[in-house]
Amino acid sequence: MTAADATTAWAWPRIALAVLALTQTALAWSQALPAYNLQPGDNIEVSVYGEKDLERKLMVRPDGKFSVPLAGEIAAAGRTVSDIQTELTGKLQKYIPEAVVTISVTGIDGNKVYVIGQVAKPGAFVMNPAINVLQALSLAGGTTPFAALNDIIVIRGNGADQQVIRFPYDEIKRGKALTQNIQLVSGDVVIVP
Repeated sequence: MTAADATTAWAWPRIALAVLALTQTALAWSQALPAYNLQPGDNIEVSVYGEKDLERKLMVRPDGKFSVPLAGEIAAAGRTVSDIQTELTGKLQKYIPEAVVTISVTGIDGNKVYVIGQVAKPGAFVMNPAINVLQALSLAGGTTPFAALNDIIVIRGNGADQQVIRFPYDEIKRGKALTQNIQLVSGDVVIVP
């Protein structure tokens, strides 16, 4: 055995251990993330094994639904892909007894938050997978010199169900009130006066 062979033989167990550790870390991280709930505006691809006529690239409509031949309307907003696959499979089984349905998320354009007011780049930002208020402000290019930092709010909800969440920027900057740096949810509006 040459010196190179001995070095290579010694390196393989170390490489295998490193790969195993990385795999376990990635698995633990992926299990820690909650399942993604579809939002209006998200793009999906629906296919049924062996049924080319049922393959569709779809967008979840503003009403939170999409349509598939033979199955009709499917409510998607706020639901996981696996929930929707189960429902769609059930609806198709009267026509295709051994239906194997696959739904893939091809775009999360409906998973947006909005940052408006005294920021460098106000607008809509896609969350992939989730962001907090400070991260949203960063995506918007930070605040302008005229921003009222202690008056930043997050508006969450729709219609009469809206709630206002205070974001005390100066306290958070000093390491206090960190619980106010909340995870944003789709549709939240961050207002920087």
